[in-house]
Amino acid sequence: MGLNFSLPEENSWRALCASDPEFRAVSRYWDGGIRLNIGRVQLALFVKKGQLVNEDENPGGVIEISGEESVWEKIIERAPSRFNNDIMANIATGGGLSRKANRVMFAQYYPALIRAVELLRNENPVMDLMPYDLPGSSDIEPVSGKYIRLLLGGHSYRVYYEEAGKGIPLILQHTAGCHGSQWRHLFENKRITDNFRLVAYDLPFHGKSLPPATGEWWAATYKLEGEFLRSIPVLFSRLLNLDRPVFMGCSVGGLLALDLAHKHPNEFRAVVSIEGALKIEGNILNFGELDHPQVGSGYKGRLMEGLTSPMSPKAYRKEASYLYSNAWSPVFLGDLNYYMEDYDLRECVSEIDTRKTSVHILSGEYDWSSPVEAGRVAHEMIPGSTWSEMKGLGHFPMTENPALFYKYLEPVLEEIIQENK
Repeated sequence: MGLNFSLPEENSWRALCASDPEFRAVSRYWDGGIRLNIGRVQLALFVKKGQLVNEDENPGGVIEISGEESVWEKIIERAPSRFNNDIMANIATGGGLSRKANRVMFAQYYPALIRAVELLRNENPVMDLMPYDLPGSSDIEPVSGKYIRLLLGGHSYRVYYEEAGKGIPLILQHTAGCHGSQWRHLFENKRITDNFRLVAYDLPFHGKSLPPATGEWWAATYKLEGEFLRSIPVLFSRLLNLDRPVFMGCSVGGLLALDLAHKHPNEFRAVVSIEGALKIEGNILNFGELDHPQVGSGYKGRLMEGLTSPMSPKAYRKEASYLYSNAWSPVFLGDLNYYMEDYDLRECVSEIDTRKTSVHILSGEYDWSSPVEAGRVAHEMIPGSTWSEMKGLGHFPMTENPALFYKYLEPVLEEIIQENK
């Protein structure tokens, strides 16, 4: 085919897609097609109601992805390098690919596009699972779930939380558009629960936490703002009588961790900022398809899967995707208001005092939303903080690869234990 690397013949690739259960599932209503321009080589397939057809039988639009041969060679490696594991990761980071497609259609059938690209690879996905997830493990977990009433902005919110363990209180904040189930693996780790009392809550409007019964929230645009967000762990801690807890959050929660170290140092003895930064670059207007009425929740899930590491177990990468696929539609885009628009510590970072609140930052290698460079800069600007690049991990380390995540987290928790003896 004139390429310097191995690539399936077009007919073989089409046959792989036609026989692949995942591709068939995510393309089942699609009248359209995919065209991949790989240097001077072109691969194309067309579907009608999910069934492969000839180009002249295709009545819909086409998603076209183009790039030089050298770029595609990285994309279809069995274990793709950083930011080459996913089409959007490559595009967002200026990796050399470009797209030509109707934006809504692109979001609707992004899962089909990505699966078709995956089938170009000679995949050998990691399938290792934690022992408690294997058949035969049927113990009742030592985790309790409760509700607490939080008075926020004049409204009463019924907020769900789960807890386990004993020792130093550790509050856990999930990522944007998700809920506390992301932390479930930590609750299974006795080395952690023997020393820490874990408390993981769902933000209002997320997971099992409900909107307030007062106020017409359904007629308003949901937007997560800093003052509201910061008040939740502070009030939560006070109502549960927690003694200067540790706060750990990821993504939105990772930004919140640094925000709390700056604005509420007397409330928290330490913060662990996973995927933290001083500022997230980007424009929320570029993500409107996340809450488009013609785009299903599968787009959010597959987009988030592209933020995970290809070296993480596939079942847990899919779990991270699944958690995003079952949220209230406006909540993810609304959370990005804090993530991209509201939050910015660049001008005040020097005011963070790690003698009052110790600061620990962990950044995943494959995270293109808040890359390791942003975490390193935050660390360099906060004297006394710690920072580690989590090799082989992405944006959701606690979900996508708990065993590897512990190798980076446990030294941080041990340092916190020693600080508080």
